[in-house]
Amino acid sequence: MRIASITVLLAMALCVAVFGLAYVEAPSGFDGLSNGSVDQATMDAAHDQFAEIDNVNIDGLGPLFNAVSCLDCHQSVADGGHSQVRELRAGHLDQRGTFVAATITLNDGSTVGPRSLINQRAVCPEAIGQLGLRENVRALRLSLALFGDGFVEAVSDDELLRISRNQYESTRGIIQGQPIYVDISEGTRGKRIGRFGWKDQHASLLSFSSDAYLNEMGITNNFSPTEATQTCNPPGVPAPNNTDDIFNFATFMRALKVAPRDENLANSTEAQLGADLFDFVGCQTCHVSTLHTVPAGTKLNGGAYTVSSAIGGKVFHPYGDFLLHGIGTGDGIVQNGPQNTRNKIRTMPLWGLRTRVEFLHDGRAHDLYEAIRSHRGEADAVRDRFDRLSTAQKTWIVRFLKSL
Repeated sequence: MRIASITVLLAMALCVAVFGLAYVEAPSGFDGLSNGSVDQATMDAAHDQFAEIDNVNIDGLGPLFNAVSCLDCHQSVADGGHSQVRELRAGHLDQRGTFVAATITLNDGSTVGPRSLINQRAVCPEAIGQLGLRENVRALRLSLALFGDGFVEAVSDDELLRISRNQYESTRGIIQGQPIYVDISEGTRGKRIGRFGWKDQHASLLSFSSDAYLNEMGITNNFSPTEATQTCNPPGVPAPNNTDDIFNFATFMRALKVAPRDENLANSTEAQLGADLFDFVGCQTCHVSTLHTVPAGTKLNGGAYTVSSAIGGKVFHPYGDFLLHGIGTGDGIVQNGPQNTRNKIRTMPLWGLRTRVEFLHDGRAHDLYEAIRSHRGEADAVRDRFDRLSTAQKTWIVRFLKSL
């Protein structure tokens, strides 16, 4: 039996022994079918809202926005996937070296900010703003796929903290993912460990939906009621209440299955050898293969969300730890975390990797070899071990990655 398979079986046996839980595999597929958290009709209705094109006079689009529907940024291979869309973030460092989000002067002379997101579309020329010389910290971000995020949301903070501790202990402090606690918009509005977005800026899919609706489409809701600017708002058109929309977005995301493997490739000798080498060189330290969700009936997000039996008690394989790391590819932007997160990025989950042609947070790497060799900082030793492999062994690892 392969070493990696033994490791997975031992880990699952340990979970059963320690927690008394028998986990069930989360359903996978790009088929648009519900994972069981809601019936198919409910998922289809939520999907229709996710795919709906918003406009200015009816839905309140803008004045600043990046997209006219959620689907604009989440459609590759299936609805809910990633896209080629790049988002612009910016800011500057003050005299003490502290990151300060950008302030943008619009064409009408008003200002927007401080905010790191620089919207690239507007409903009128007056709302367009350009970066000044001071805002010299600039970064692009690729959109992320949403497959399996309902299961990610249901991972306990304790499990993420255990992963962080294990990383520190197993590497003698060289590698340790940083968890950050972020606000929850709903419920009692407490905090949980962030896990969504390149900076782990959200822990709840409803909070994420609320933030994205405001900042990516300029549409307000109960949890994000204040627009970035009033410039170009149509006179006499009241802002619609779009809070129901964000609940539909969250329902759709929670109903998505996890990204499936290419089973034919995964079962090939080369990919299986590559999986063992992936573990051997240390990639699995951050790209954690297996996570678990909390039991069904657990209340999360300030008590506002009760985990269903379709989500709770599941095991899934994201090949990511959903923690922040310094691997030399950081973008210099601070969002919901402290200043020491400026040059850290969330580990990219590798599930669904075969559906991408651009890699790292900004798409700067155009093949998997380039992406691996871009790793620095915490990942120096891992990259060096990869570099010492033979050409054939490197090819096997890439074959494994292409099976994800």
